[in-house]
Amino acid sequence: MIEKTVRMSLLFDFYGQLLTPRQQEFFALYYDDDLSLGEIASQYGVSRQAVYDILKRSSQALEELESKLRLVERFQRQHAALSQAVAELDAAIAELGAVEGAAGAVERLARARALLSEVEAAGLEA
Repeated sequence: MIEKTVRMSLLFDFYGQLLTPRQQEFFALYYDDDLSLGEIASQYGVSRQAVYDILKRSSQALEELESKLRLVERFQRQHAALSQAVAELDAAIAELGAVEGAAGAVERLARARALLSEVEAAGLEA
């Protein structure tokens, strides 16, 4: 269930603006604010089934958009690659730290690592 919630939230981050305003409201209340179907239904004066149907259509629309555009998949691949690059730089910095006369190279690698970490953090915030 948690994996589905995380996936839906990620899809919503990428494609949510393409949903109708009502779909966006219900989706945010259900997934972000953790309201139940009954709570949303009571707040909007509709049935639980209506809320369920809107959420189901919203989820299907988001999944369909992802199947066509693959933006989330690409984002996840890029994030994984950046994480791996940072790990590789950490290993190289550790190995070069033991080599006499490699201080300049260690500094350059450390700056590259910091830059990649900034890119990675900015990608997660977007």
